[in-house]
Amino acid sequence: MIYVSTDKIRSNDRNVKRAKVLVTGSGSIVGQGIIKSLKLANIKKNSVLKYEIVAADMSALSAGIYRSDFGTLVPPASSGNYIEFIERICKELGITAIFVGSDLELLPLAHARDKIEKETGTLILTNPIEVISTCKDKWKTFEFLKDNNLPYVESALPENKEGFIRDFGFPIFVKPREGYGSLYCYITNSTEELDSAILTIEKVGWHPVLQEYLDGQNPEFTSGITVNKIGKKVMSSIAMRRIIKNGQTYKAFIDEYRDVRKSAEEVALKLGGTSAINVQAKLVNDKTKIFEINPRFSATSPIRAVAGINEPDIIFRNNVLDEQIEVESYQKLVCMRYWNEVYVPYSTYEMTHKTGKAENVNSFIVDYF
Repeated sequence: MIYVSTDKIRSNDRNVKRAKVLVTGSGSIVGQGIIKSLKLANIKKNSVLKYEIVAADMSALSAGIYRSDFGTLVPPASSGNYIEFIERICKELGITAIFVGSDLELLPLAHARDKIEKETGTLILTNPIEVISTCKDKWKTFEFLKDNNLPYVESALPENKEGFIRDFGFPIFVKPREGYGSLYCYITNSTEELDSAILTIEKVGWHPVLQEYLDGQNPEFTSGITVNKIGKKVMSSIAMRRIIKNGQTYKAFIDEYRDVRKSAEEVALKLGGTSAINVQAKLVNDKTKIFEINPRFSATSPIRAVAGINEPDIIFRNNVLDEQIEVESYQKLVCMRYWNEVYVPYSTYEMTHKTGKAENVNSFIVDYF
C-alpha cells in the first residue's frame, strides 16, 4: 500500500514541479552519488521537475549535508529513536520521498516502511523487504541464483569447507554473508589462512561464506537495473566494466555489454525488485558469473546518470509521478575517478555540530583540477 501524498509536489507558473526529497547517508559514497544524480536531473535542459534536496547523516563531517539545500543530523540507524527522527523530518519539512544512501539504513527503513508512509505521506524508494533480505545475505543470494538457473559463483558455508577445498582448491575467497564494501574479505591460500579468515569474521559477529576465487584476470562488471514499481518491467539497464580500488569503482568503461546486462535484468525481475538493483559479476571464459547483488542505488549512480541513465530520477518519476519510463540507450564513456574537496567555514561546521542543522550553507568546491 502506497500512502504518498502528491500534494507535497508544488508547481510554479511555468508548470515546473518541485519536490522535496530526503537523502540519507549523505556522508557515504552511495548517498553522495544519489545527491549528484538528483542535481544532474535539476540542470537537465527542459526539465519540468526540480528536486529540493534535504541531506541527512549522523556526522557533522558529512560533505553531503553541506552540498544540499538543507542538511540535518540524525541518530545512527541502530538507535531506538532513528525511525521517530526520520518521521519528524518528513512531517516538518514536507518530504515527498526518501532515498536510502547507506547499507546500514536499508533494513530499518524497509521494516518501518508502511508505518512511515502511513503516518507521513512520504514514500520510501526501496525494494521490498524480501528482496533486501535475500540480497543482503550472500549465502541467500547464492541459493536464489542457483535455484533460478541464473549465473552464480560456487559458494559454501564453513561447515562444508573440506568438500569445497577438495572441489575447488586454493585460493578460496572468504567474506561475511552480511557484509558490504570490502570489509573483512580475504583471499586465502591454505587451510590455516582459511580458518583464520573464518574466525576473524565470526569474532566481529558476522557469518562467513566461502566462494570460488575469480582472479583479477577476469574482467569485472557492475550493472544497474531499474524495475518499475509493480515489478513487471525493466525501465533501464546499464553496464560498465570496472577497475576496483579499496572496494569501489575507480575506473569505469561504459559500453553495451549486452550479455552482462541481460543476465542482470533477469536477476532483477526474478527477485521481484521494484526499484534500483545493482548486480556485480565477472566474465569467466566469456560466461557471466554473478557474485553479489545490491538491492539499492549504486555508488556509480552519478556515472550512469552522466551516461544517460539517471536511476534516482527514473525511480522517483515512476513511483511518485506514475510516469511510464523506458530508457533504451546511453553514451559510451570512460570514467576516471579522483579525490575532491568540499570546504566550509569552521564556524559553519561548529554550528551544524551544535544545532544538528545545516541551512543556507556557504560551502564551496575549488575548480583547481
